[in-house]
Amino acid sequence: MSTSRPPDSSSHSADLGAQYISTTPAYAKSHHSFYSELLSSGILKPLQGLIEGLKQNDDYTHYVTPLGMSSVVKHFLYQSGADLFFEHHVTGLYHRGASWEVQRKVGGTETFDAVVLTMPVPQILQLHGDMGHLLSVQQKQQLEEVVYSSRFALALFFSPDVVLNFPWVARYITDSPCVRYITVESCKRNADSPGLGPSLVVHTSVPFGLEHLERDNEDIQPIILQELHRLLPGLPQPMSIKCQKWRYSQVLTSVPDCPGHMTILDQPLLICGGDSFSHSNFDGCVESALSILNVLKTSL
Repeated sequence: MSTSRPPDSSSHSADLGAQYISTTPAYAKSHHSFYSELLSSGILKPLQGLIEGLKQNDDYTHYVTPLGMSSVVKHFLYQSGADLFFEHHVTGLYHRGASWEVQRKVGGTETFDAVVLTMPVPQILQLHGDMGHLLSVQQKQQLEEVVYSSRFALALFFSPDVVLNFPWVARYITDSPCVRYITVESCKRNADSPGLGPSLVVHTSVPFGLEHLERDNEDIQPIILQELHRLLPGLPQPMSIKCQKWRYSQVLTSVPDCPGHMTILDQPLLICGGDSFSHSNFDGCVESALSILNVLKTSL
């Protein structure tokens, strides 16, 4: 749920990751309190425009975020009242009696009573320290079988005098070797942003992302742009462009039976969760969070 802003703030922001939230009738009911809270606070709005080429059951309800997808995350973090520390790259985890010593790439170590890991599973398996021999054979096998899709995303930021007129707010592409999805952000979000130029987001297909995963963004950006101009001839020149590589995009194969979490050690508590243990959408993340919370409350 990543929202990027243009360098000079004269264009609309752009969601380079998750694009909108889709929910089934069952999840709309079981997660009603979350949707009600987000709708009443204006974080979510019903999606109103046409998404061309969307292949999904009519029972789904779609929501957009007027302020960008990161506003969902910020809302819950703010409501939590937690003290937040960003840019702490965790590299190691060490069992020290009744606590955990967490090693950071920069800044040494810190000690915690409980640890919850929600980064992509391959990054969990790469941690230094005691994680390797704390995992059972079955747990290690289940984690190693998790598979992610990979893709590139491109945001094009335009000047305020540019107008992008399309019959759709977002469009899925099926006949391109490179591009899978295009959207005009302000139209998709149905956001009134006077004085701001439009922004356009492009996602590549899963096969393209897998084929070019190890290449640099600088090499891939011209390829995406060339295909974009073929699909949208006459597209104006943007003021700036941002290219994002998602090595771990959506979960293709999750932990079997989608348990929501995996407890590695009860005392001191070490638990893993996230969409790898459910499925890659908002409801999957909520399911995992509720599952982790139950274990955490019991432990404390």
